Amino acid sequence: MASRKNKPHEAAKEPEQVETTETTEQTEQTAETPETVTMTQEELETVKKHIDDLQKKLDDTIALLQRNQADFDNFRKRNASVRADSYDEGKRDCIKALLPVLDDFDRVAESDPNADGWADGVKLVHKKFAEILKKEGLEEIPSDGAFDPELHNAVMTEAVEGMESGNVVQTFQKGYKVKEKIIRHSMVKVSE
Repeated sequence: MASRKNKPHEAAKEPEQVETTETTEQTEQTAETPETVTMTQEELETVKKHIDDLQKKLDDTIALLQRNQADFDNFRKRNASVRADSYDEGKRDCIKALLPVLDDFDRVAESDPNADGWADGVKLVHKKFAEILKKEGLEEIPSDGAFDPELHNAVMTEAVEGMESGNVVQTFQKGYKVKEKIIRHSMVKVSE
C-alpha cells in the first residue's frame, strides 16, 4: 500500500519539472536576439519615419532647454542689476532726506556756541533729524520695564533695593528697529 501512495505522488511531481524545463527553454530563446531582421520596404519606411520623428522631438527638446537656460541666465543678470539699482536708489533717497539736517549742522558749526539760542538750535536740528528717520520707518525700542533678550543687550547687572530681578535699571544706548527688524539692540544695565 505504501508503494501505491508514493506512485501517484511521484507522478504529480514529474509534470512540474517538465513545465519548469519548458519555461527555462522559452526564456533562453527569448534572450537570444537575431543578428538580422527581415522587413518589407513599407515597414522600413515606417521605422525610419518613427526614428526621424523621435530625433526631431529630441532636437526640439534640446533647443527648448537651451532657450530656457539662456532666458534664466538673462533673468538672473537683469534681476541682479535691478536689485543693485534699487539699493542705490534707496541710498540716494535716504541721503537726500538727510541733507537738510547736514545743512543745519553746517549752520550750527559756523555759529558762536556762546550765543543765545545756540543750544536750542542744536536741539531743533536733533528733533528734525529724528523726525526724518522716523519718517523713513525708524522706531525706538522701549528699554524700560522687564529685560527682553530679543530687544535688549545687557552689558551690566546691579543689585537694586526694591526692584525685582530682571528689570532694566539704566539705558546706555538706545536701540532701534525698522519695520519690526532690529537694527540695534538697546544697551542696558539689568537688576540682579
